[in-house]
Amino acid sequence: MENLLIQIMENTGAGFSYVVVFGILLACGLGVPLPEDVSLILGGFLVYEGRAQLIPMMATGLLGILAGDSMIFFAGRRIGGKVGRSPSGFFSKVVTSEKLARVEGLFRKHGEKIVMIARFMPGVRAVTYFTAGSVKMKYSHFIFFDGIAALLSAPVFVFLGYHFGDNLHALISHIKQGQKGVFIGLGALIVVFLVYRFWKKRREAATAPAPIAPSVQAAPVEQATSSAPPADRAQ
Repeated sequence: MENLLIQIMENTGAGFSYVVVFGILLACGLGVPLPEDVSLILGGFLVYEGRAQLIPMMATGLLGILAGDSMIFFAGRRIGGKVGRSPSGFFSKVVTSEKLARVEGLFRKHGEKIVMIARFMPGVRAVTYFTAGSVKMKYSHFIFFDGIAALLSAPVFVFLGYHFGDNLHALISHIKQGQKGVFIGLGALIVVFLVYRFWKKRREAATAPAPIAPSVQAAPVEQATSSAPPADRAQ
């Protein structure tokens, strides 16, 4: 699969870079057996070769992940009760009864946050998102937890593909050997640091003393006093 993805990316023109990466990630979200992390790395490789720009490619990776995950979430909401318990249909090949039972157990144990954890569990990722829809989880909750997890993977892997574009095959080999947890951990630290900096700036702005407006009442009051009638002054 990695070789197929590499061939696709090598033949992708600059005008189609974002569309191809988005489409591949959409397919990954639907359960097609394509490695999501390698797809993101190859998106970064397109940036390395000058066929895309870094920040838009990171955004494309993030949106592609969330779009694919959302599609399988809504599929679960619509037909969740029928899949995994009958032997026919496309989703029955992805959402097997064994995987469904396992994910339902994870939901009971960990609650909604299992959506975030499942991004780093390739064997049950699609089933988890499908189950989230079938158990009527709120979409706002789903996209929140899924978005946090995607922020820890999409930008990191795109950047790695860009930064190590001259040694692409070695990078993919390290990822396949199970070292992607190190990169994810690094990405998590970066995201936490950026969130902290943003929170700190917002807090400083909120606690900063407001500027004191110049007084404009003294002159009119004094003028009104001096122009008061003599009878009032006597009183």
